[in-house]
Amino acid sequence: MSHKVARLACLLCLLWVWALPAAAENGLAIDPMACLECHEDVVAAVDYGASVHGKNACTSCHIEITDLDKHSSGDQMPGPVSCVRCHKKETAEHYASVHMLNEVKCADCHSDVHKHTLWNKDKTKVVEKCSGCHDTSTYQDSVHGVGVAGGNADSAACHDCHSLHEVKPLGDPGTFEYADFHTKVCMSCHSDAAMMERNGVYNVAVRTYIESYHGKTFRLGFPQGVAGCSDCHTSHAILPQSDARSSIHPDNLVATCVACHPKATALFTDFYPHGEHDREKYPILYWTFVCMTGLLLSTFAVFWIHTLLWMFRGFVENREIQRAMHEGHCHVIAADGHKQYRRFQPRHVFLHLLVIISFLGLSITGLPLKFADQQWAIVLMTWLGGAHSAGLIHRACAVITFFYFAGAIGLSIHFLFFCTKAQGSFFVRLFGPDSLMPNFRDIRDVAGMVRWFFFRGPKPTFERWTYWEKFDFIAVFWGMFAIGGSGLMLWFPEFFGTFLPGWTFNVATIVHSDEALLATGFIFTVHFFNTHGRPEKFPMDFVIFNGQMSKHEFMEERADQWARYEKLGITEEFACKKTSGVLYDFFLKGFGFVALFIGLGLLGLMVYAFLAGGHHG
Repeated sequence: MSHKVARLACLLCLLWVWALPAAAENGLAIDPMACLECHEDVVAAVDYGASVHGKNACTSCHIEITDLDKHSSGDQMPGPVSCVRCHKKETAEHYASVHMLNEVKCADCHSDVHKHTLWNKDKTKVVEKCSGCHDTSTYQDSVHGVGVAGGNADSAACHDCHSLHEVKPLGDPGTFEYADFHTKVCMSCHSDAAMMERNGVYNVAVRTYIESYHGKTFRLGFPQGVAGCSDCHTSHAILPQSDARSSIHPDNLVATCVACHPKATALFTDFYPHGEHDREKYPILYWTFVCMTGLLLSTFAVFWIHTLLWMFRGFVENREIQRAMHEGHCHVIAADGHKQYRRFQPRHVFLHLLVIISFLGLSITGLPLKFADQQWAIVLMTWLGGAHSAGLIHRACAVITFFYFAGAIGLSIHFLFFCTKAQGSFFVRLFGPDSLMPNFRDIRDVAGMVRWFFFRGPKPTFERWTYWEKFDFIAVFWGMFAIGGSGLMLWFPEFFGTFLPGWTFNVATIVHSDEALLATGFIFTVHFFNTHGRPEKFPMDFVIFNGQMSKHEFMEERADQWARYEKLGITEEFACKKTSGVLYDFFLKGFGFVALFIGLGLLGLMVYAFLAGGHHG
């Protein structure tokens, strides 16, 4: 017997022999020595004195026993011990646990109550206790179990994931509770950088998971629809990748992946689940990120500067026009300046309406994923009905995008090869004034606009298509290649995984995310300004909604086109009556303003997200 235990036993005996009998004589307690006369086979004085309950008398727990004679005669017997009298917090947690639902009581785990000692944070005692009812063999063979057995206080034991007393039900697989638990508990330790560093664990798991589609959907509050930590690593049999029994061992990866991707192949498993923009470890991802970031910054830099210069110069021009009108110089080009001319055919208007609907739909459903760390993203995703519903809407809008892109291709082919009104050979049509293909004139127009910005020359006169309109059109083709191509890969990973290595999906994710940010940022700032926000058009240009423009606008904005049509004698072929009908104007113009305000609202949320300093992957 240790000296510490011997001293405790002596103190207990002194307490029982001197203090408690005196109290018993006054009716305050029953002498514990009297209890041992009958119950020494259950309670050993030395063990009880060394236990955490050693300072308590027997009647501290068995409160029903107030009269020793009645108890001895069997008239006064103890009932179940109520631990809540001393252990209120633990009892409250237990009442909210799955153990209580299964009628597992305190004594079922604490059966050694008379000799129970402090656990002193010894995790092996917790594992031993849980092993009494649960099969922990797979856990004990895992990296966590081996670590606990080896005395590593950082290694996860049962209570680190399930807690000691408030062991909550996990729910059924596929439910929110089940999926949320099997990822959240892993993050609680693996997000601790200091803990991971002192255990030699490369601390990227949580960060890279959060940056992935799975992690973003988890953060938005819909973990049941995506893979969590345990879906790949299992819940208890967590082993190093080098271990042949591990779920992430190269020989077992296909079997692991097919649980969510039934047609996964060996090529598919080349995906980097925790890939990052590390030049040494993942050079392809690093250079993809660098190129996309460079494209993003350079495009915004050029066009935002262009927008600011145009805005300033446009305000100056408007003031000059107002001053001239105030002085009696009427700013009117033609007496019949309000006469209407057709700029777009109904098919062009229809295609542009599809562009607006699909682009806003893609933006509304995609931006919450891009900015999944923002509270507004969670609210918006919830409003959309969850990640699954948002995904369906996103894909439906993608189908519309492919449809209008096919329509644009069809119109282009018709113009180049079959249109009887188009003049000249194929190359004249391709690079002529009616074509959206960039040509040398656009370089002169850009130079002319820059001179006008800096008050070095007159504002250029334009043909049918301006250089910024051509850029918008060409951007659709680049966007379909970048966003559309990468989107298809992410939409049908199992199909593309049959002939493309899995890391291409990492590349596709970077391209899709950054190109989408470029597209939304460009449309909601540069395109909105070029079309609606510039001083001479504010607050909105409705030509794309009704396909018409006045003679005044025609001659002022596209003077060279007007002059060419006059020279060819075809100007009046484009004359038309002004679209009539209040309902027509109300719905189309109302639609235009709603779309504009939605776009500006999304822009505001994006700006707020960047200013808030959150992470955007």
